Amino acid sequence: MEGPINVAREQYEPLSEEEINAFFDDLDTDKDGSITFEELEAKLHHVHKELAPDPKKHHLIHPARRDLEKGKGHSGDGLHDFLCSLLPECQSSINRTDFVERVKTWKVPSQKQTDSKEQDDKDTAEERRMPWRRRIRAYWTVHGPVYCFMAFVVALQIAFGVWQMVMYIQNPVARAAFGWGVIVAKVAAGVLFPTLFFMLLSMSRHFSTFLRRSYIISRFINWDLSQAFHIRMSLCGLFFASLHAIGHLTGTFLTGSRAGRQDAVATALGPGAVPRPYTAYVSSLPGWTGLTALGLFWVISLMSVPFIRTKSYELFQLAHLLMFPMIGLLCAHGTAALLQTPMLGYWLAFPALLVLFERSWRLIKGFMSIPARGRILDSDTVEITCKHPQGKDWHYSAGQYVLLQVPKISWFQWHPFTISSCRGNILKVHIKLDGDWTNKLAEVLPTDEDFRVGIDGPFGAPAQRFYDYDYSIIVGGGIGITPFSAILTNLEESFLTERDPWAERRRSRSLSRPSSRRSSKVASDSEPEQMSASQLPRHGNPDRRVDFHWTVREKNQLLWFSDLLNRAIDGVYPLAKNGNLELNINTHITAKRKNISTHIFRYLLDSYRTPAAPYSALTGLKQPSHFGRPDFDAVLERHFLELVENGVREKKIGVFYCGTPIVGEILSDKCHMLTAKARAMGLRIRYDFLIEVFG
Repeated sequence: MEGPINVAREQYEPLSEEEINAFFDDLDTDKDGSITFEELEAKLHHVHKELAPDPKKHHLIHPARRDLEKGKGHSGDGLHDFLCSLLPECQSSINRTDFVERVKTWKVPSQKQTDSKEQDDKDTAEERRMPWRRRIRAYWTVHGPVYCFMAFVVALQIAFGVWQMVMYIQNPVARAAFGWGVIVAKVAAGVLFPTLFFMLLSMSRHFSTFLRRSYIISRFINWDLSQAFHIRMSLCGLFFASLHAIGHLTGTFLTGSRAGRQDAVATALGPGAVPRPYTAYVSSLPGWTGLTALGLFWVISLMSVPFIRTKSYELFQLAHLLMFPMIGLLCAHGTAALLQTPMLGYWLAFPALLVLFERSWRLIKGFMSIPARGRILDSDTVEITCKHPQGKDWHYSAGQYVLLQVPKISWFQWHPFTISSCRGNILKVHIKLDGDWTNKLAEVLPTDEDFRVGIDGPFGAPAQRFYDYDYSIIVGGGIGITPFSAILTNLEESFLTERDPWAERRRSRSLSRPSSRRSSKVASDSEPEQMSASQLPRHGNPDRRVDFHWTVREKNQLLWFSDLLNRAIDGVYPLAKNGNLELNINTHITAKRKNISTHIFRYLLDSYRTPAAPYSALTGLKQPSHFGRPDFDAVLERHFLELVENGVREKKIGVFYCGTPIVGEILSDKCHMLTAKARAMGLRIRYDFLIEVFG
């Protein structure tokens, strides 16, 4: 991608005198008050072994890098040459005073800056310092839409429950025949109508993919939390289904079978009704279908408890297949129309058919497995590469995910993974090894051999709204960055073929898009600096700008997409026909090193590059990494100031975030404040905050 690539480090807090003296004491092994080159080299070898126990080609002690640099002004000993770049006098010793001054010139950040706990405390303190109105607004931006949707669902449950209760309280004929049980059973049935509808609908991935295209709907329905929502609806449904059965078994059936109630039963059910014993109610169509469906519901629920799911995921999956006979029984349950027109079947028809179609298609896909190849990237990550079975290009939107099945592990288990790269007929996913299935995957992966996988999808994910914005700030952590690696790959592919993905997105979009009225991001209670728009300078600006922040705990995780990131830094992507792209790539390593020498050498190794090997001796990346969790409040402030300095007067910026809620609240508040600040300056710059769960 042509255009400027920002590789500058963030503002840093330098090492304190205390930290530098601690570094000196750690190096001065003979305690003679000076440091020799041998002492420095010995410590560096020890630290390098700790940082790179399994050297890669970018590390200084790897033969590939030694061969690359040998004979080009270097000795061939990478660590020795590295130290000589720090201490040009090489073999001489240096006293404490001179050493302290020398270390200051290295501009290494303080350990405090890389302390994640300290940053957490800072975030908490900053959130607490907000005025209460801003705190409420920021909290509502992050959590409010989900609360609104849940309030809507609960309102439907209450409304239908109250409707059924009022209907039967005002029905003396039914109460005379069946007593209090009919009211309890029908109130529970009313609550079940919307509960079962949403319980089934939350299982549909195609439906969520379709609705994700709408910005407004996606603000209020967080499909990334659909599993938690499904569990809540299931528990609620199980409770009211059991209450419905209790109302009938201990109330309606018992009262309706009494001899003194038979005339009232005949009046309620019609002249054709005959005296019924208790067993007749149980064995009737409504009776046995309801009880069987409830039994299946309990089996499914018990097989879904965490203990069972952890011990045997297949048992959990197989138990869920019982939902289809359960749905059929529930649809038949009210067809006798004894007291009112059957309604449950109408509520269940659409979501049930949708889920049935999806599961049937997935079953077919399981028998249409395709060849794949696996590669273990590190102790926590596996890469799966799949080729299209017919040699065709895969069709997907950047940021989407697929469901993956590996028959060697299980025919019934399908797991969602974000597409991390898709180029032509080659599709890749990266899988974090954090569960039984994923750990088994690492065990069964053959070496340099193909194995079979089933793929269903792709399905919608929040990152697919990326092309709604010409300017974006993207934040991901660890494996959660895979949607955005897919975006980088998609950008590369688009620009190599001279396509404009933003223009294609706008042409293909059929539902609503963000507009100036969607102002959950706009604040008016700030006190921004006043400046007239006419006073702003005008400069050339890129048509598109993407600020990319990848936060990882350890440097090894940066190797997953190092080739992709290095290509971006090299600017190998040709200029798009419809305008240029400014890509700012920032990588952040958050793990703190307690030993001061490890901390300092880690930073210096990351900064070390030579003409023959222009990539980090720590990460293998061509851009430097930041150490410690980024201060995103400052990141957004700098972003806004750069826009203002470059004369930007109107722009919508998408701020995509995945992480802890408290940081989300700070980012949300900052988006509000910057939008209000822009308004006060006569600018139409708006920051849209989108918190999602990526990965």
